Amino acid sequence: MRITLDSPASAPQPLSPYYSQVARVEHADGSALLYLSGQIAEGATLAEQSRGVFETIAALLEAHGATLADVVNIRTYLTDITRLGEYGAVRREFLTGTPPTSMTFEVSRLFRPEALVEIEVVAAVPGTE
Repeated sequence: MRITLDSPASAPQPLSPYYSQVARVEHADGSALLYLSGQIAEGATLAEQSRGVFETIAALLEAHGATLADVVNIRTYLTDITRLGEYGAVRREFLTGTPPTSMTFEVSRLFRPEALVEIEVVAAVPGTE
């Protein structure tokens, strides 16, 4: 097993230098699990921020040979759980296949005061064998 920590140049850069955006855990058969740090995005509305986050996640996955279809787990942190439907509508635009396992939490605040949503995912990349 090999572990690589990465913040790919082809994706939006992290908001802080104190973390990596992706942990890639490779197995002997070439398969890998990708653990993405929680992502936030700019925007005035929850829908705008959610779209920005999913676009960033898609770019991070693409940099490691994966797509949103490879997501097996998603954790969402909302500052207002009553807006779950609004977030869910955007999520369904990006996660169109069989839904991954999921947890959603309401939190009092996030890393940035203006952030309304933070999302972290785990994706499984198939091996070459």
